[in-house]
Amino acid sequence: MRAPQGWCHRPRARCNLKIAVVDYGMGNLRSVSKAIEQVAPRVEVRVTAAPQEILSADKVVVPGQGAMPDCMRQLSKSGAREAVVEAARAKPFLGICIGLQMLFERAEEGDTPGLGLFAGEVPRFKGEGLKIPHMGWNEVAQSRPHALWADIADGSRFYFVHSYYPAPRDSVLTAATTVYGRPFTCAIARDNIFAVQFHPEKSQSAGLQLLSNFVRWRP
Repeated sequence: MRAPQGWCHRPRARCNLKIAVVDYGMGNLRSVSKAIEQVAPRVEVRVTAAPQEILSADKVVVPGQGAMPDCMRQLSKSGAREAVVEAARAKPFLGICIGLQMLFERAEEGDTPGLGLFAGEVPRFKGEGLKIPHMGWNEVAQSRPHALWADIADGSRFYFVHSYYPAPRDSVLTAATTVYGRPFTCAIARDNIFAVQFHPEKSQSAGLQLLSNFVRWRP
């Protein structure tokens, strides 16, 4: 039997785990899905906007890049918004870049409401002489142990591309920080949710290890 369109298919490999990569038209989806397939070739990965497919997946990844107003509008237009909220409440959930920022109450960019799952804002970088967007490799300081940091050395470098950053109201959310002008939260974690401002799919071995850890994570 052929695998359903969009799911990875590996001959002679039994695919038990299904991971949905949420497609709301904001780019970078294929590189994320391919990176997951690279670290977990027996896992079924589907790029999808269909609410039922998101809700039926075992784990959910929400990547994204671009302008927050466009991202939130497209998420609603695709019909995936409520499914993403439900998944974030109940399933192992990985947010990447905009997929992290949208978890908060409001973004400064376009004064855009987020999903409001966590208290906090997403302000723009400010500072004389600070180049915006923040683009390039930065050391990430792990704030506390977490399953997704397994086999990743504290201070490992990850790749960033962004002009806005998460500012959680509850500091306990912070799972890692990095410095650009000043320290800021670049990863958050609570219960079944882990989300990062950097791009693991572009971060070579450390990023692939984080994705591998997510595949194996059982919160």
